[in-house]
Amino acid sequence: MISGPLVSSNTTFTTGKPTALGFRLLLWAVISALAGFLFGFDTVVISGAEQTIQSLWNLSPAMHGFAMASALYGTVLGSLLGGWPADRFGRKATLLWIGILYVVSAVGCACAWNVHAFIVARIIGGIGIGISTVAAPLYIAEIAPPAHRGRLGGLFQFNIVFGIIIAFLSNYLLRDIGPDAWRWMLGVAAVPSVVYTVLCLLIPESPRWLLGQKRDREAGIRVLSLIQPGASPAELEAEAQEIIARSREKVEAGRFWTRRLRVPISLAFLIAFFNQLSGINAILYFAPRIFEMTGLGSKAALLQSVGVGVTNLIFTFVGLWLIDRLGRRTLLYIGSFGYILSLGLTAWAFFTGHVAIVPVCIFGFIAAHAIGQGAVIWVFISEIFPNRHRAQGQTLGSFTHWLFAALLTTFFPGMVAAFAPGYVFLFFCGMMVLQLVWVKMRVPETKGVPLEEIGNRLDATHRRDAGEAAGALKPGTAPEGGRR
Repeated sequence: MISGPLVSSNTTFTTGKPTALGFRLLLWAVISALAGFLFGFDTVVISGAEQTIQSLWNLSPAMHGFAMASALYGTVLGSLLGGWPADRFGRKATLLWIGILYVVSAVGCACAWNVHAFIVARIIGGIGIGISTVAAPLYIAEIAPPAHRGRLGGLFQFNIVFGIIIAFLSNYLLRDIGPDAWRWMLGVAAVPSVVYTVLCLLIPESPRWLLGQKRDREAGIRVLSLIQPGASPAELEAEAQEIIARSREKVEAGRFWTRRLRVPISLAFLIAFFNQLSGINAILYFAPRIFEMTGLGSKAALLQSVGVGVTNLIFTFVGLWLIDRLGRRTLLYIGSFGYILSLGLTAWAFFTGHVAIVPVCIFGFIAAHAIGQGAVIWVFISEIFPNRHRAQGQTLGSFTHWLFAALLTTFFPGMVAAFAPGYVFLFFCGMMVLQLVWVKMRVPETKGVPLEEIGNRLDATHRRDAGEAAGALKPGTAPEGGRR
């Protein structure tokens, strides 16, 4: 069992020197996290156009569901492949190409002449989204000091949320400009995509990629000196040497799917699995339709969707403020209880006809997500794998997340048609009860621990669990602290 803290009071780099968050480091993190803005905007902007597209091309429910989920299937592909360019060509080059994919997708969606062209354009954008969920959190984790890694990593989620609210607001402002309003809703994403692509030219390469993958010691130390301007040459050399040692460490002949990595693998899979089984993407995609089910008119429902975005943004700020104070595990606890309460009340409202409370419950659900899973998922996955396998681990978590997002988005319209809405939300509520049990029993805390040390401690957890199986150690023994 790996419940409880995995954390020490250490809030320094491995050199032991306290670090401060400088403007330059913050700027690099913000630029790379802007991939999340495009992710959020592109993912949710479809909510304002989905009913128009269905009627315009006379789509069947099955084709409509596939068209809506097409970007997510591209995201599954992008997340599956994202670790390869990040390792082969570098984090910076991968982030740059993400922007290009977004530009192509936005223009393609705006100019689509039939549903098949639209699906292709959405898949291209989805590939960019999938790769971004691998490369951007990976890059931020590798440049961030331990004491600030949660907040800097959380910038990716903040930008996702910011992109979502801008997408909802953009849809609301463009809804009445004419019969082709939906094309403008989708095509306007090209503007921030171009801005992001240009800004990516300003960031350096990850020092951990330079040292561990490219084997460019001089360039890696140069970037480390920019991240830690107060560090002495000896401290930078020690930091570089530890990164290189951990990157070259053999993990059962370098393979990813090994028993030694089963702890971080299971953690990455389950946090992504539960993230989507909350129903978050289905609710975001179909927010206007859900609100219309409560009796709101179409315009009022679209405006309520803007409220969803505002709620998400406000509570994402709260999550970012708390993540390095309370820790990842505590936020998952808070989010789980919030999920269960809000989803349970939503199910009750649909069962009993008290649908007037549904918008408030949905806002509560979004708040719980923003503080809990939303703030934690990308930070946590980027922390728990050793340097040598971090890109592969990020790929696993991202692929799992998007696979279940695609499946849920595809089947959600059919679920609502086949079952009373109360049963659908009750199902999501039940899954969050299971998440709460998982957080209690299996999730460790990673707050403030240097990346290389997290790998050491999870290795110790694996050895301890193996000892438990043999009866060598008592269940519930805390992971060993310190560095080997």
